[in-house]
Amino acid sequence: MNGRIETGRIDRRFAALNKQGSAALVTFTMAGDPDYATSLAILKALPKAGADVIELGMPFTDPMADGPAIQAAGLRALKAGQTLKKTLAAVRDFRAGDDATPIVLMGYYNPIYIYGVERFLADAKTAGVDGLIVVDLPPEEDSELCLPAMKAGLNFIRLATPTTDEKRLPAVLTNTSGFVYYVSITGITGAAAPDTGKVAAAVARIKRHTKLPVSVGFGVRTAAGSSLARRWWKPCAKVSGPTASRHLQASRP
Repeated sequence: MNGRIETGRIDRRFAALNKQGSAALVTFTMAGDPDYATSLAILKALPKAGADVIELGMPFTDPMADGPAIQAAGLRALKAGQTLKKTLAAVRDFRAGDDATPIVLMGYYNPIYIYGVERFLADAKTAGVDGLIVVDLPPEEDSELCLPAMKAGLNFIRLATPTTDEKRLPAVLTNTSGFVYYVSITGITGAAAPDTGKVAAAVARIKRHTKLPVSVGFGVRTAAGSSLARRWWKPCAKVSGPTASRHLQASRP
């Protein structure tokens, strides 16, 4: 069973791409890196560059799931004065010119907890945020943020990994909405290149358990790897269907 909320930008975007028979390009950029103005300009430029869905990183001092590139991006942003409040402001500024492109905030629970969950969800919804990826909150902690987020009308996107077996997968998929994020490698972002055959098999397995789109990430570590990801995703799309997405994590070096 998947968590369902009122159809929003993410569902509409994937439905449109599905109708076209196209996969989606999901991009990542860190809010506030290297400064607020520059990061906002990058954010605004991503849809014109081909992004179908944008993941906006919430900088945090201890990003345990991220590799050196994204860690450095987050630290630069924090040094430049980026806060969660400013990240939400960036979404509002983006929405002034784009009301169609889905934005998913990606990061860790600590900044949200400090901000205050109820206040954060209300402010995020008002700003124009569509979904959340919070990598350090497992299904057992759904009451902390997942369920309140769904009640507020935000998608809560869960991560499945190469170690997520058949016993664990139902728990991962319960209350997940928008799309499922498949972590293509074991380890931190950009640590290694994924095995395309294993990724294709894993995506096909997940798709047998859910009708949600599946986004693939974590396995991009160089500019060349970003280009490669566009190529290696194609066989996965054939296996998993046109609503599966190509996920590229590209942060400033």
